Amino acid sequence: MPSPAAPRRRPLETISRHPSAVLLAAQLVVVLAYPALEDSAAGRAVVGVIQMVVVLSAVWAVRRTATLRWVVLLLGAPAVVLAVLEAMHPEVDWIVLASAAFHVPFYLFVSYAMIRYLFHDDRVTVDEIFATGAAFTVVAWAFAYLYAAAQVLWPGSFVGFNSPDGGTPLSWFELLFLSFTTLTSVGLSDVYPVLSQARSFVMVEQVAGVFYVALVVARLVGLSARRG
Repeated sequence: MPSPAAPRRRPLETISRHPSAVLLAAQLVVVLAYPALEDSAAGRAVVGVIQMVVVLSAVWAVRRTATLRWVVLLLGAPAVVLAVLEAMHPEVDWIVLASAAFHVPFYLFVSYAMIRYLFHDDRVTVDEIFATGAAFTVVAWAFAYLYAAAQVLWPGSFVGFNSPDGGTPLSWFELLFLSFTTLTSVGLSDVYPVLSQARSFVMVEQVAGVFYVALVVARLVGLSARRG
């Protein structure tokens, strides 16, 4: 007799089983969509809120702990509000600083939660593979907000194609571009730090990028050795 066909999973069920994949896809969609919405305050606000909601949903699905509840209340909720305010008033220094004060620790905690998710057992699932990329992109977001705060505290910290003399603050998307190129050690050098404080933050991100790759490789090698 022919074996019964395997039951088909519904799309929502498939998504719920791979929250890290959803987070990674959302991060990449935001990167692709942001240039088209950068000139619209409403567009930036919508992107900021959607980004935070997706991040919160994904980390809640993979790491539902009491600590996470407090992080959501104390960091996540204010970060959502400040994301909207920053989209509406990107030129107001105190809003940029307050946004960074909540976004940076929130995203770093999310990255930590995703890494803990990767190491919670001796088996690598499909969603955990996506989590390696999701945790990486979340760190890039954290440093982008850190750079935004740095150029408020130390004007002229960064220079780029649109601001070769450092007189005009770089946009948040330019700082996100700098963060990705730094974390991946690509170093395209069309956006770069010029003041000592900014360079120190970039060096820390460079170390974080190298350490993360080494961490993931060590994890995979260790699992392969156990199976061997």
